Parts: sequence; structure tokens; C-alpha cells
Amino acid sequence: MNRILVLDYGSQFTQLIARRIREAHVYCEIHPAARGGDAAFVRAFQPKGIVFSGGPSSVFDPGAPTADPGILDLGIPVLGICYGMQLIAHLAGGKVEPSSEREYGRAEIVVREAGGGGPFAGPPTSIE
Repeated sequence: MNRILVLDYGSQFTQLIARRIREAHVYCEIHPAARGGDAAFVRAFQPKGIVFSGGPSSVFDPGAPTADPGILDLGIPVLGICYGMQLIAHLAGGKVEPSSEREYGRAEIVVREAGGGGPFAGPPTSIE
């Protein structure tokens, strides 16, 4: 069975993320972020993919929620959204740097080089 595990790091959109996954006819469960600290639980759940939700924390905050870095070595695709992306980068040994501004809500990005193919190849060049 295809199963997706959503770890909730406090995002107000966690339920919406799960709903969209379910609308794609994929079984999905939401669990608290603390379950991410238990690689044995994740392994036993046998997900085909994992979503680390966003949340109000920063990986720099004392006591910020985290996950077992071993989850990244299970061979299961992991999607990080907002805080979840910061956490994946941090757990993988990447460099996470604070911004001068906190970001919330809509943001505008401009793709400066789209020539290499991939999701930003061709129009549009600005995404809102």
C-alpha cells in the first residue's frame, strides 16, 4: 500500500497538505514532530514518502523540534516544506543561514537562470 507519513512541525497547513495527498487517492497519516525522532517508528510505518511540514520554529531556536538524521538514510523520499526544508538541510549537514527578514505568506521569486531544464525551464520567469 502507498502510504505517506506527514510529520507536523506546527504548520497551519498540515491538515491541508494531508488532504491534498488523500485527494490523490494516497493513504496518509499525520503524526507529531516528536515521532520524527524515532527512526524505528518511521521504518515500521513503511511510508513510500515522508513530508516534514512547516512551522514557526527555526533550526537555530533552542529546543526546536527535530528528527532522527537516520530518517534521511532510509531510502525514502522526504519533502520538506518551509521549516521542514530547513530541518532536512540541517540534518544532512548543509548550511542553514538566517535571513534578515522572516517570511510568511505569499512571496515573489524570480528565476534568474532557467536554461538548465527542470521545473523552471521556460515561462513563466516570475512566480507569485
